[in-house]
Amino acid sequence: MPNMDRRHSDRSRQRPAPHKMNVMTRAALIIFSLFLLSACGGTSQGEAQIGLETTTLELGDMPNGEIAERIVAVSNEGDAPLVVETVTTSCGCTTAVLEPMTIAPGESGILRITFDSGAHGPDLRGPLLRQVTLVSNDPALPEAVVEVKANILPPAGE
Repeated sequence: MPNMDRRHSDRSRQRPAPHKMNVMTRAALIIFSLFLLSACGGTSQGEAQIGLETTTLELGDMPNGEIAERIVAVSNEGDAPLVVETVTTSCGCTTAVLEPMTIAPGESGILRITFDSGAHGPDLRGPLLRQVTLVSNDPALPEAVVEVKANILPPAGE
């Protein structure tokens, strides 16, 4: 008989098999796993993606001294906010302003580009190329460029 008692007491000390975890332990593991996933970016929002209505503005023939203003739609085709950090131009004869500088997914903004063909003086003639660069958080296209092309003619009345 003493042997039976010992066998019975040994069984009571054994741990339950791993597949027999209680509900609280399972819930704690699930919560911990979800926390790790969110901390590691497992539930990220996605990425911004810049879209330009056009990448080339053809102004054609312009008399020296004429000012041209054009509007280009800038859209966010991604699923995270598009943040345009800077808008720069390749020359002082061209200015550009984007409103707004942060564009929600599926929304658009307006890029106003102004080109002053007389900014370099009345003697400037011939084909001209300027660039407007938008630096953003789009990982695939961090620098989007709109080219402005014009052919400068003699000033009107000359």
